[in-house]
Amino acid sequence: MINRTRTSVALLLLALLTACGGGSSPGANAPPMPTAPAISNQPQDQSVTVGESAAFTVTAGGTAPLLYQWQKNGANISGATSSSYSTPATVVADSGSNFQVMVTNGSGTVTSNQAKLTVTAVPPSGGATTDITTYKYDVSRSGLNSTETALTLSNVNSSSFGLLRNLAVDGKVDAQPLYLAQLMVSGAARNVVFVATEHDSVWAFDSDTGAKLWQTSLLKAGESPGDDHGCGQISPEIGVTSTPVIDRSAGMHGTMYVVAMSVDGGGNYHQRLHALDVSSGAELLNGPMDINASYPTTGTATSTFNPGQHAERAALLLSGGTVYTAWTSHCDSPPYSGWVIAFSQTTLTRNGTLNVAANSQSGPAIWMSGGGPAADSAGNVYLITANGAFETALDANGFPNHGDFGNSFLKISSASNGLAVIDYFSQNNTVTQSLADKDLGSGGGLLLPDMTDSTGKVRHLMVGAGKDSNIYLVDRDSMGKFSAGGNNIVQTVGGALPGGGWAPPAYFNGTLYYADMFGTLKAFGVSAAHIAAAPKSQSAASFVFPGTAPSVSANGTANGIVWAHENTAIGVLHAYNAANLALELYNSNQAANARDQFGPGNKYITPVVADGKVFVGTTNSVAVFGLR
Repeated sequence: MINRTRTSVALLLLALLTACGGGSSPGANAPPMPTAPAISNQPQDQSVTVGESAAFTVTAGGTAPLLYQWQKNGANISGATSSSYSTPATVVADSGSNFQVMVTNGSGTVTSNQAKLTVTAVPPSGGATTDITTYKYDVSRSGLNSTETALTLSNVNSSSFGLLRNLAVDGKVDAQPLYLAQLMVSGAARNVVFVATEHDSVWAFDSDTGAKLWQTSLLKAGESPGDDHGCGQISPEIGVTSTPVIDRSAGMHGTMYVVAMSVDGGGNYHQRLHALDVSSGAELLNGPMDINASYPTTGTATSTFNPGQHAERAALLLSGGTVYTAWTSHCDSPPYSGWVIAFSQTTLTRNGTLNVAANSQSGPAIWMSGGGPAADSAGNVYLITANGAFETALDANGFPNHGDFGNSFLKISSASNGLAVIDYFSQNNTVTQSLADKDLGSGGGLLLPDMTDSTGKVRHLMVGAGKDSNIYLVDRDSMGKFSAGGNNIVQTVGGALPGGGWAPPAYFNGTLYYADMFGTLKAFGVSAAHIAAAPKSQSAASFVFPGTAPSVSANGTANGIVWAHENTAIGVLHAYNAANLALELYNSNQAANARDQFGPGNKYITPVVADGKVFVGTTNSVAVFGLR
C-alpha cells in the first residue's frame, strides 16, 4: 500500500505541473508554422528519338499537401498534376519544347527551371544510313531510294506527315539538294543536307534540327554571280545551276564537286570547278579550277568554250575517278553548242573534251531539264542532246559526217584520256524535229536495269523522251544510229506523253514514271524489255510547265511512294502510292491553315528522300518534310 500511494501522489503532481506549463518550454505542443514549397531537385533536359516518351521529375518540400501542375511551353498540361510527368509518344515537332512544373501549397507557389526536350528522327549514335551523293540517287539516274524505312504508305498523310522547317538560303535552289548520314562535323555525327544556290553559295545544315553548320561563297574577291543574259532560262542571277556530286571517300572527310559561274569587276565571266570538304566547306585540291577548252572542227579550225556564253544546267556525273560536266548556251544564242568537259577528281585537271556540235552555230546543246549524264559499269557515259544540226550524210561508220549530233541519244567513251561518241541514236525525222524546236533532249535519260526480252536475250536499255510526245527505248549495246527509213531501236511508245517530256523519269519495281507538261503523272509497266503502250495508273492532278521530275522512296520493294513537285505559284509536294498513282497519299495543300505550304514553285525540281526526310528546293530555301 505504501509504495502504491507514493506512486499515485507522484503522478498527480506531474499532471498538475504539465497543466501549468512546468517541466517544458512554453509553446512546445503548438502546431508547426507552415512553410512555402521549395524545390530541391529540378527537372532535367531530356533527349529521345521519335516515338519514345520523355519523363520529367521534380523533388519539392514544404507543408503538405503539395499540388503540382506541369506546363509545356508555358501552357498547362491537362492531367499532369503529380511530381513526375511522362509525355505521350514524341514526334519531331516536339523537339525544342520546354517543360516546367508549378508546385503550390497554402503558403505559396514556386516554379521550377525549364527543361528542354530534344527529339531526333534517328538514334544519335546511328540509324541514319542513306547518302544522296548525286542527282536522282545513282549514276543510272533511276530516281529510286530503296533504303527508306521511316516513311510508309500508312504514315505519309497530313495527320502525321508535313513541313518541318524551311532552310532559308541566299538565292534560287535550282540544284537538287544532297545528303550525308552521320557525317562528323565539329566533332559530332550529324545528318547533313547540302544546298547550292544561284547566288554562288553552298550551305550545310543539320537536317534534324535545321542548324546551319557552314556556308561557303564560291566567289573570288570583287566577283558577283553571273547575270541572266537577258532571258529567263536561268534568272535573275547565275551561280550554281547544276546539281553537284559528292565522293564521301575522297579527302579527309569527303569531297563535293561543284561548278559555279561568276563575273569579275572587269566584266570577265568565269566557270570554275570547285572541290569542297564536306565537313567544313573548305576548298581542296588547290581549287578552284577555271574551265576552259577547245575542240577541232572541220578542217584546221577549232571551237572554243566560252565561259560567259555557256551554261551548265545538267547535273554533274562522277564515274571512274572523273567528274563530267555537260553544257548548253544561254538563251539559245550562238555559239549554241553542247560541250562535255571532263576533269580528274583528284587533281581537277581537264582530262577530256567533246563538242557535240563543233561545226554548228545552232546546236545541239545539252539541257536535259537538270538531269545528269548517266554511266554504266564499264564507265561509258550516256546523255541526250537537244535540237540542232545533224548531218544526214553519214560517214563510213554510220556517224554524221561533220560530227554534229542533234536530237540524239549518245554513248560516249572516256578511253585513252579522251571523249568520243562511240554509238548513238537519232530519229529518222530528226531534221524536221529540230526545225520545229522538238527537242529530244528536253528530258533526261535513265539506264534501266538489265532485262531479258521475249526471246531470252539480256538487254541493256536506256529510256528517254522529249517534246514530240514519244518515249524511246534504246539498246545501249546497239543504239540504232540514224536511218531515214525508220528507227532501229527496241521500241517507240508513240504519243505516250501528249504534252511532251520536259523532265527525267524514275523507275521502280517494273514501273516507269513519267509526267508530261500540263499532263498527269503516269505509271507505265515494263516487262520483257518492253514498255506498255498505255499507263496502268495515273494521278488525278495535272502538272504545269515543265511537268514534274518524280522520285521514288521504298524499303526494298515495299512501301513504294512516288514523290512529285508541282511548279505553281504556291509550290506543291505530292506523294502517291507507287502501285496506283490514283491513290494520292498526301499533298502540301491538304493541312489546314496552309500549315505545309513552302513558297513559290520552281522549275526542274526533284524531291529527294533520305532517312525519313523529304527535301524540296524552292526559290530561296529548301523545304524539309517529315513525320510530325
